[in-house]
Formats: sequence, C-alpha cells, structure tokens
Amino acid sequence: MAEERADRSGEEPDPRADELGAAVSRLRRALAGHPAVLPDRDVAEDELAALDAMARAGATDVSRLCRSLLLVAGAVGSVSALAPALGDVRAAVERFGGLPGEAPERVPGGEPGQVPDDASGAAPGGAGLPRPRGGG
Repeated sequence: MAEERADRSGEEPDPRADELGAAVSRLRRALAGHPAVLPDRDVAEDELAALDAMARAGATDVSRLCRSLLLVAGAVGSVSALAPALGDVRAAVERFGGLPGEAPERVPGGEPGQVPDDASGAAPGGAGLPRPRGGG
C-alpha cells in the first residue's frame, strides 16, 4: 500500500495514512466477526470502506475523515467488543489534525500543537498548557 502511494504521487508515503489503513482493517475484521445484528452495520461497513479508500489515497481531508469516523462510531459505538478497534481508528484520524472542536494549541511564532516553554512567552504557572477535559 505504501509503495502504491509513493509511486503515484512521487512523494514519500504518509505514515499516518498507513496507520489509518491498518486501524480500519482491524475494525473491519472485528465488525465482520461480530455475530450480533446491528441495525446500522451497512452504514459502518460503507464508511469503513470510505476510510480505507482515503487511507490508500493518502487522506488529507480531515473533515471527511471525521465525518466517516462519526458515522462509524454512531453505528457501532455501543458495542463494547468493538470499542478497542474503534478507538484505534479514532486515534489514527486524530493524527491527521484532531477532531472538530479540538483546535491545537498555538505557540506565538511556533507550530500548531507545539508545547510552550519558558522562552516562548507563556505565562508563568503553565497557562499555555492544555487543560484537562471534563467537568472535574
């Protein structure tokens, strides 16, 4: 798969796409082996096929990746046996730039997601560090 993308585009393959493809394959296998009747199984299978195609093409459309992930999660998210494989797909999608509403931190003059240090002008006390999620 990686060689196909490198030959077509003339560029090095994106390891994130390889990871996404592998995670999608694991979830497809887990879903195929799950015996329960799922009302939205067809939706999940269609979106997993779309994610697989995007991974093979070296996906860069984060909003499309996230849309497919949401549809898959909605279709299989309540099945605990599929949760680990679904979590792997989510993690692979997040490596493409995060999910909507989870904007990366920006350091003045730095790259998105870069952690500020004392020289970056961050306020004392870790004000530039990400805050934990939740209502705690």
